[in-house]
Amino acid sequence: MLFTVQTTLEQAWREFAFDNGCTEMHTPKLMGTASESGAEVFKLEYFGGNAFLAQSPQFYKQMAVASGIDRVFEVGPVFRAEPSFTSRHATEFTGLDVELAWIDSFDDVMVFEERMLAHSLARVAEAHGEAIREHFGVTVTVPSLPFPRITMADTQEILRAGGWDPQGLKEDLDAEGERRIGAHIKQQTGHEFVFVTHYPTSVRPFYHMRPSDNQNVTLSFDLIWKGMETTTGAQREHRYEVLLKQAAEKGLSAEPMQHYLNCFRYGCPPHGGLGMGHGRTLMLLLGLDSLREAVFLFRGPNRLAP
Repeated sequence: MLFTVQTTLEQAWREFAFDNGCTEMHTPKLMGTASESGAEVFKLEYFGGNAFLAQSPQFYKQMAVASGIDRVFEVGPVFRAEPSFTSRHATEFTGLDVELAWIDSFDDVMVFEERMLAHSLARVAEAHGEAIREHFGVTVTVPSLPFPRITMADTQEILRAGGWDPQGLKEDLDAEGERRIGAHIKQQTGHEFVFVTHYPTSVRPFYHMRPSDNQNVTLSFDLIWKGMETTTGAQREHRYEVLLKQAAEKGLSAEPMQHYLNCFRYGCPPHGGLGMGHGRTLMLLLGLDSLREAVFLFRGPNRLAP
């Protein structure tokens, strides 16, 4: 039953993407350099040198946009070398990634995602709603539009007023913070989804755009569903000189990323995108306790077999 739902979910993603002018891409999973930070990547031997497994198709999506393919998406494998032993992390998973050119703001990306999710959940409910209730005891709810939106600053204020005070965490959310803000929004609006926006620059990558009137935050968001983060997205910085400046501020050398940065040297349309985990989405959709129950063969720090 799980994989029947998975098939319908992926089909609905593709339907929506194609209907909204997207081109499906298949980007390389072997990279010649590590990510922008060099952290959490798998390193392997490659014909006498080294290669790395891709953490994300992020840079390749942006290259496609810069080359004139205005809307791209991919459903494919993602690799994260993070030693996490939680119910929602894996070292290899399937991700949905989208990149949209000629946006006016990062709100355009959020609108695309909420419409896509409403479409895909409606398709799942129509095809499998009764069977899901029977097998999993869950009613698939098709969300109303638009989803609630709240800034990170307001989120922090609400949570701290309610007693949330995680040690050493000042500008981001932990799992408990996500649960609390999800519950707060559900109580206030009845909605299972909420976009938390304007994350601080300290917890976002250098290529996230910053508003001109506040360089301390980014035009970015996380989508929280049922109290758990399922998506990260943002408007990307498309101006070459600004990218160089923001990379330097993060202590990053431009040299390893020059192939990526060159895509912006002679101009690139304003664009933004998102990434969403396939297994985590199924876990939340079906009310499962762990990501391990939502995938065919789980891969984690201590599991490589079968």
